[in-house]
Amino acid sequence: MPYAPADSNNSKGRTPIKYDLLIKKGHVIDPSQNIDRVMDVVLAGGKVAAIADSLPEADAAELLDADGMIVTPGLIDLHVHNFWGANEYGIEPDATNLAKGVTTALDAGSSGATNFAAFRRFIMEPASTRLLALINISILGLISKDIGELTDLDLADAEAAARVAKDNRDLVLGIKARLSEPIARGNDVGAVKRALEAAEAMDGFLMIHVGNTVTPMEELVSMLRPGDVVTHAYHGAKHGILDDAGKVIAGMWEAQKRGVIFDIGHGAGSFSFRVAERALADGFYPGNISSDLHAYNVNGPVYDHVTILSRFLHLGLSLYDTIRLTTQATADVMGLTGKLGTLTPGAEGDVSVLKLEEGRFDLTDSYGTTVNADHRLTHVATVKAGHRYHSH
Repeated sequence: MPYAPADSNNSKGRTPIKYDLLIKKGHVIDPSQNIDRVMDVVLAGGKVAAIADSLPEADAAELLDADGMIVTPGLIDLHVHNFWGANEYGIEPDATNLAKGVTTALDAGSSGATNFAAFRRFIMEPASTRLLALINISILGLISKDIGELTDLDLADAEAAARVAKDNRDLVLGIKARLSEPIARGNDVGAVKRALEAAEAMDGFLMIHVGNTVTPMEELVSMLRPGDVVTHAYHGAKHGILDDAGKVIAGMWEAQKRGVIFDIGHGAGSFSFRVAERALADGFYPGNISSDLHAYNVNGPVYDHVTILSRFLHLGLSLYDTIRLTTQATADVMGLTGKLGTLTPGAEGDVSVLKLEEGRFDLTDSYGTTVNADHRLTHVATVKAGHRYHSH
């Protein structure tokens, strides 16, 4: 079994067990409750039971000593590719999410209307990771880096995408459209229109993949609604967020102000330290931090989600804000506020335990630029639904 449930047997003379797991003396960072200090967290019945300055060890069946560690709500990754075995990008969900501190992940369009049923049955349902999905507007889904799923706009079937999404609304949160030139060629505007039609029909959000599009990013972003997501926001390819002077384009500011989410989606080719530094210097901050973890970057430059978080510590974001952008903020984007991304009693019993290390660490972006960071986050332990995850 992937989980090791707490041993609820009491030794003689021990008080009755109230909780499954006590996480003791960790530095709790929970932006949803404005918490940033040493506290104890207890879990019972798969939920957060309590959070307090000090809770008795005798009340819990299992103890996780987090002294000197960072304790956060379970990390949420808004952009992964976990359709293992069905396309070139797919990687196994538990080894790359739960085993690395991510309790909930959103597969960003690996499957389309024609193959989502297989993704659900053979990948999502058996996974211990809480795996949710976006349906690709292309009926093909994401097959290969050498096959553009939207080179023929007839493949963008809004009716089929909306139907499958509505039939699987318990796991599907929205629609995905990849718009780069090799994928969509000149069909990027048409693909966004059809993807918006599907998203509206199934009452979800739209995520667009940008970078090296035929149409300027500003025009594509202007089509989006509040709550829709632009992933690869800090890419370094043609048609990005910066003008020739290195300033954020006015249309990006306008979109962000009206509620469009600018997500990182680092990936193998979609994050530039240069663009990020200039955008942040201009005051343009991301609305979410995700990894775009897949087969072509799991061995570098992404490696795992916490490595992407470390990049933003190097770029000057506080630890508190960095955690917020992968917990509370991400739950808000997903429409799961109060259920995920929080340690509020009654919320899902998901916790990530991390360590903030000091030293000299090389971090490399998608374009080969390496920086020397003096801090990095590493994964220590993952708790999902109240129980500590143990990988095989």
